[in-house]
Amino acid sequence: MIYFDQVSKQYRDGTPALENVTLSVSPKEFVSIVGHSGAGKTTLLKMLLAEEKPSAGNVFFEEIDIHGLPKNALHHYRRKIGTVFQDFRLIPTKTAYENIAFAMEAVGRRDDEIASDVPYILDLVDIGDKAHHFPHQLSGGEQQRVAIGRAIINQPDVIVADEPTGNLDPVNTYDVIEILKKINELGTTVIITTHNKGVVDAMNKRVITMDKGKVVRDDMHGHYIL
Repeated sequence: MIYFDQVSKQYRDGTPALENVTLSVSPKEFVSIVGHSGAGKTTLLKMLLAEEKPSAGNVFFEEIDIHGLPKNALHHYRRKIGTVFQDFRLIPTKTAYENIAFAMEAVGRRDDEIASDVPYILDLVDIGDKAHHFPHQLSGGEQQRVAIGRAIINQPDVIVADEPTGNLDPVNTYDVIEILKKINELGTTVIITTHNKGVVDAMNKRVITMDKGKVVRDDMHGHYIL
């Protein structure tokens, strides 16, 4: 489904962010990308989201070279990918329900679809009882659950989560990872970056380790090793 073919990225000041990265991610995989700050993890995700262009190489999604897409086709491509961020990025003036519904409204979904799908997703991410709470009324873990709900509401093929537990305590970290595992088990590909050794070791899933822009390890049932 996803293929990075000898991808390199060098910034204008000459700093290399990625060096000759080649890797693939199959449908329904759960992949953790680990490495120290500056290792290239976030740059790799930005390549997949077409927010950064490679200096060399290509990134393919279902045989489409995503950086060859015209601008007017990019928003259709990005609908295939749901994104989750460390800082949640919820709309503070909207409730949990409204934050998720907004993602459906943005792609033109009907009112009856919204009324049917949003409660289901709220329950899936274990926050149905907080549907009418605003972000400031929710804990960090609850806000991240809303953010995950927003990311999956339009049924993307892939969830990309950049340090999704970085601002959470151990209990909420465990809960959020369990939700991501459940989403993966339902058939969605999940790719996360993380510094959390406990999360990676508990998963027993594929681990890609990066260092200085290079992939230095790729273990199908790996652990956090730096």
